[in-house]
Amino acid sequence: MTLAPQQPTHHDDEDKAATPRADCVADSAGGLTFDIADRGEPGPAHLVLYLRGTEDKVRLPLTPVAGGRLRAALPSGVDVPEGRWDAYLQMAGGEPCRLAPGLNDLRSLVDRAPTPTADRIAVRIPYGTKHGNLSVRSWERSPHAEAGELHIGTDELTVTAQAYGCEPTPDAYVELTDREEGAPLVRAELTPEQGTFRFTVSYGALPPGTWDLWLRPEGEAGPRVRIARLLDDVVDKNPVFVYPTVRVETEQGPVTAQPHYTVDNDLSVTVTALS
Repeated sequence: MTLAPQQPTHHDDEDKAATPRADCVADSAGGLTFDIADRGEPGPAHLVLYLRGTEDKVRLPLTPVAGGRLRAALPSGVDVPEGRWDAYLQMAGGEPCRLAPGLNDLRSLVDRAPTPTADRIAVRIPYGTKHGNLSVRSWERSPHAEAGELHIGTDELTVTAQAYGCEPTPDAYVELTDREEGAPLVRAELTPEQGTFRFTVSYGALPPGTWDLWLRPEGEAGPRVRIARLLDDVVDKNPVFVYPTVRVETEQGPVTAQPHYTVDNDLSVTVTALS
């Protein structure tokens, strides 16, 4: 990875018809392949990914392949820190040009199941922005706790999850932290199942606030692993996975509780007091 002196800017008045498009194919290991129509310009060409809000960039050489196409590969082993990466085409000696999305083949991401012993989970999902540009959402987690099925009860939430890169010990539990500084921690016990674990969050135990869920695979002395849903082809979970809001009577009065995914696809629960 190198530093870009300045991230290119995109002008909304560009001729959209002339904007080059990139087809993307995802593989089950977390790699991506980009194909762009060969524009016939001399000299080397690169697909350049810029990490939004920073000067970080990844340059991928484009090489000719059959059918008049140029291809760039982003292997899963290449370091692509978490965030949103904007995709550009740069021809020899020219300024980077924003890419538009073509066809995205994300079939290998559906029901993706890495080896549980994998010490690093790399997820890259190409998508079209609201301005019609191509970007890539990247996650790199080591270790990782993947949220599976969520069961909504009358006053509780039960989650089945899978740990990657760590093995929950007999001391393991789930920790819930309120985003308000100084709020007490809430603990949920684990039930091991075949290759997974399950836990239940009692809404009545959560004061009003937004609570983030963490796996503590080794208890208090070990790491905190954010529980998230990453291993599929949905780049933004929040508007897609919508869970019901439940009204619960607590010792502090009535509240509503709703599980949801954050902008980073991490699992949280928001509890709101009813006046």
